[in-house]
Amino acid sequence: MSPIIQSLLDTDLYKFTMLQVVLHKFPQTHSVYHFRCRNLDDTAYPLVEILDDLNMQLDMLCQLKFKEDELQYLRSLRFIKSDFVDYLELFQLKRRFIKAGIDDEGRLDIWVEGPMVQAMMFEIFVLAIVNELYFQRIRTPEVLAEGERRLQHKITLLKQYEARQNPNDPPFLVSDFGTRRRYSYAWQKHVIEELNQASPYIFRGTSNVLIAKDLNITPIGTMAHEFLQAFQALDVRLRNFQKSALETWVQEYRGDLGIALTDVVGMDAFLRDFDLYFAKLFDGLRHDSGDPYEWGDKAYAHYKKLKVDSKSKMLTFSDGLNIEKAWDLHNYFKDRFQVSFGIGTNLTNDMGQTALNIVLKLVECNGQSVAKISDSPGKTMTDNDTFLAYLRQVFDISEVSA
Repeated sequence: MSPIIQSLLDTDLYKFTMLQVVLHKFPQTHSVYHFRCRNLDDTAYPLVEILDDLNMQLDMLCQLKFKEDELQYLRSLRFIKSDFVDYLELFQLKRRFIKAGIDDEGRLDIWVEGPMVQAMMFEIFVLAIVNELYFQRIRTPEVLAEGERRLQHKITLLKQYEARQNPNDPPFLVSDFGTRRRYSYAWQKHVIEELNQASPYIFRGTSNVLIAKDLNITPIGTMAHEFLQAFQALDVRLRNFQKSALETWVQEYRGDLGIALTDVVGMDAFLRDFDLYFAKLFDGLRHDSGDPYEWGDKAYAHYKKLKVDSKSKMLTFSDGLNIEKAWDLHNYFKDRFQVSFGIGTNLTNDMGQTALNIVLKLVECNGQSVAKISDSPGKTMTDNDTFLAYLRQVFDISEVSA
């Protein structure tokens, strides 16, 4: 069996940007991550059937180290600091921190537990491995042909939209955010190459650092939920965890990577903490759950209330998008904001087969539960309902909004 992950750069940029902050600000933090498949009833066969192959892939993953040209590439990124690359030069994932097995209900069960500076790097690799192992077993020439047909349709759409853009409007910007949900590494790279060649003015980059390096395109990403969630268990009042996370980010990057994620405890609770100070410091906001139009309208009203020019800010949408939805959102918001779109599954796993909806989420930090209260039903994530209820109380969030 050949390794699915062949480079430690084959992950999303925000893993590096978050890891750098963790290493600099709270390197001693201990963490627990738990795997979940949100659409178990839609799988072609039980995920537990890939368990043996998964464990073999994890063995191979934990043998990888960064290569010299990869480290040099990371050093070339303005926001990556030299001491962090020195750390990565020594970095190797430890097999003892991850366990894959079968839970009491017969489902695939994956736990990662260990220092956050190690554990957080497993996520994208594990999800990409699970996806590729799963789809290898149901791959046919017909599936690949259908994927190609759908890809060419997307390229046609991008060319149509490019021709319809008003040169005075903010540009329509699309990037690939699909590493964790991809059909395979080879397919993801093929999709990105095709889109980048066909429409470079619209297609602006990928979250995948290895592919960005190899194709000489822009790597894209800032922060994920786990970064803000960790502050629920660090040395700050729970009520202040979002402010503390955002402040820590600003101190680390001092103007770089200025897109803030808004839905760890929902948009309304986020905006209560996103005061004039943060509104001026951050370049914009990222949407990842709930109604995108309602979310963007709330962002606009908030900037307007603070007397901040919304046209100077970027809204990045990254929840369940396709190119058509992105174009509609662009046209709705383009007169008020700069707008960009990170498209995942619909770019890297649109093959005519049901995609896996899998996550590997932070559920505990320093021995304390953490949680995400999503603006979309079904995306709230915790292993501790008591803590979830307490978090709702602290941020005045009703059950209905989860």
